[in-house]
Amino acid sequence: MLTLASKLKRDDGGKTGRASGTPDSTHRVSIRDRLLTKEVAELEANLPSTCKASFPDEDKLHHFQLAVSPDEGYYQSGRFQFEIDVPEAYNMVPPKVRCLTRIWHPNITENGEICLSLLREHSIDGTGWAPTRTLKDLLNFDDPLNIDAAEHHLRDKEDFRNKVQDYIKHYAR
Repeated sequence: MLTLASKLKRDDGGKTGRASGTPDSTHRVSIRDRLLTKEVAELEANLPSTCKASFPDEDKLHHFQLAVSPDEGYYQSGRFQFEIDVPEAYNMVPPKVRCLTRIWHPNITENGEICLSLLREHSIDGTGWAPTRTLKDLLNFDDPLNIDAAEHHLRDKEDFRNKVQDYIKHYAR
């Protein structure tokens, strides 16, 4: 992460083309990467102790993983891995988030697709993505997608808890 921040400072520090005095186009940094330098630092500063961000390539802040290990509730004792890809058109379009850990959750399919109003470019209720949002806003997970899991929770909370624990035992350790 510090590598990209250092690179941004170096690139802004006076790199110019040989003859024209204009910035060298081979050293341009996208608006997305400029935003992410600040937002990733803010995200990491606000992560609860149960979450940890990791960057497979420190020069690519637009692709990272978030490990969530809840210390209370149904998902306590599980470790869930999420993948976040931030598209080049960020912040006009939302990041893409996928759950890499198989989970029984009303907002996440067993294939890892996540449904949050926040991740939609347009939503009927007006809570979708907006350019004023930041990565920190991704920490809210309250929007149903997996109908079976949602109905299961409403129908029998104890059996739901048992199924969640079974998933944790098999997939989230």
